[in-house]
Formats: sequence, structure tokens, C-alpha cells
Amino acid sequence: MLWYVLQTRTGKEEKLAELVQRMVPENLYGECFVIYQEQLWRRQKRNFVQIKRAFPGYVFITSNEPEALFFCLKQVPAMAKMIMDDDFSFLFVEREEAEFLEQIMDENHVIGLSYMQTDGKGKIQQVSGPLETCLNRIVRCRYGRRHVLVRLKLLGKEKMVLLGIIFKEDMDRMTPMLGNGFDEM
Repeated sequence: MLWYVLQTRTGKEEKLAELVQRMVPENLYGECFVIYQEQLWRRQKRNFVQIKRAFPGYVFITSNEPEALFFCLKQVPAMAKMIMDDDFSFLFVEREEAEFLEQIMDENHVIGLSYMQTDGKGKIQQVSGPLETCLNRIVRCRYGRRHVLVRLKLLGKEKMVLLGIIFKEDMDRMTPMLGNGFDEM
């Protein structure tokens, strides 16, 4: 099955995924999901893990029948549109792009924090987690803010995504997140 992208208003991603799951026949698609990422933030010398949408405004759907899916999605309230190119062909996520996303996210479609160790001067010595597979894609490291900026290709265009990192000293200061952990948008 190929991955396709539905575009919606930022903050409405989960609602759209629920509508698709309720209104679209199961035989037209495999999965409909939002990709999330964990980010570490600190307040009053305590660390919190926050779950954010990795691609605001995007909902991913897998299908072997994009045309039938498109016509069925027309019945979903005006929240979604399948992204098309200039020739009105449905844009799908390239196989390499989908494989990369599958590598860095878990079965719940969450890109978790990556453990990182540096030499104290900014040179990376050890990495484990999602970032391990994309070290060559790092554009910028913001160690103080506990994230790195990674370049990836999505729908044929370059996108930048922040991946959360955690250091050994952060482990002792972890506080469980209350509520659903989603950022308010």
C-alpha cells in the first residue's frame, strides 16, 4: 500500500483521522494516522516530555485505491483534501520516505526521544533511538533546547523536523506528563 497525505487545518488532524475511520469503508484504506514526536522541555529544574504533531496539518493514509478513496473522502465534511500535483495525480509518499518514517517512529506513530552523549564540546559520541538512523540528516543541534533539526524529504520537497533528544543528566529529572500531552494549537 502506498502512503498518501490528507491536508487539513492545524489542530484538526485527530478529528479528521477519526472521521475517516468512521466514514470511509475499511476496504479502501489500510491505516489512517497522525505522526507525533516527543519533545523534552524543562521548567523549574524538572523535565517533561511533551507530545507534538510532527507534521501539523497532515494526516497520513495508506491505500491501494486512491481514486475510490478520493471520491469517498468527498463525503467527509470539508476538513480534508488529498494532495495532488499539477496534473491532478494524487501525490504519494515515496517508498524511501515512508520507510524512513517507519524506521524513526514506533507502532503508535510516535517519534520518540533519542538518547545522546557528546564530548562536552558539541561533538556527538553516542546516539540511540530514532536519531540513530538519520545522523547524516542533521542540519542543526540545539543541545540546550534538547532537540536537533533534521532534513527529510516528504512529497518530493525538503522538510525540516525537530527530533527530541535527551542526555544522561536529564534522566534523573524526568516528571511524568499529565493529561494527554498534546500541545495546544
